[in-house]
Amino acid sequence: MKQGLSILGSAVLAIVLWQAVVSLAAPPSYILPGPYDVGETLITQRGQIWHHTWYTLVEVLLGLALGAGLGALSAIGLAASPLATALLRPMMVFSQAIPVFVLAPIFTLWLGYGIWPKVIMALLIIYFPVTSAFFDALMRTPRSWLDLARVMGASRGRVMWHIRIPAALPGLASGLRLAAVYAPIGVIISEWVGASQGLGYLILLALGRVKVDLMFATTIALAVMTLLVYAGVDRVCRRWLDRAE
Repeated sequence: MKQGLSILGSAVLAIVLWQAVVSLAAPPSYILPGPYDVGETLITQRGQIWHHTWYTLVEVLLGLALGAGLGALSAIGLAASPLATALLRPMMVFSQAIPVFVLAPIFTLWLGYGIWPKVIMALLIIYFPVTSAFFDALMRTPRSWLDLARVMGASRGRVMWHIRIPAALPGLASGLRLAAVYAPIGVIISEWVGASQGLGYLILLALGRVKVDLMFATTIALAVMTLLVYAGVDRVCRRWLDRAE
């Protein structure tokens, strides 16, 4: 409730400042439309905006699920094998030197204008944060817990499943919260490169037709969608952590 009120308060403040700038500076509507014009567009174009929001949301959720799952499995594999850590982790770090956004045109060329280039972009942009956060948490398992498990004769699999993974859940939760914010970025970039649906496509369409009010309305829809995805992921993570305790 407090978080929701805080977000609502920030939104109201932003709208007030926005209206103040429009009232004082009086920029042309094709440069900066007022909150009223954008709100009216949100209402009158709600069908179109909702259609493209739903399409982008599906891409974000698919990329988030696949990227988080692959990242968590990779972190467990790296933590379980020192050899894998020595060989693969430097490669993972080096891969971050390549801006993932430059891969969007390649995926569009290979896979077309459908949903999968966007899903893969979301997967790639969140894979490293999830893997890194979870792996670091797995490697920080208290040494006393591991020593006690070995004294009691626990196998490496049992140590991983019953001790290291539960202890590392806060790290995984941190990675997932970052992923919830980053996933829409990858999807929107990919939609800008090549798409026939989605909020990124709608933003470019509105810009090309100089419908700045629609562009702002679409941006607001994107921000609200991202906040809802983050809130959902945060809620799931809190439940995990509560059960683990």
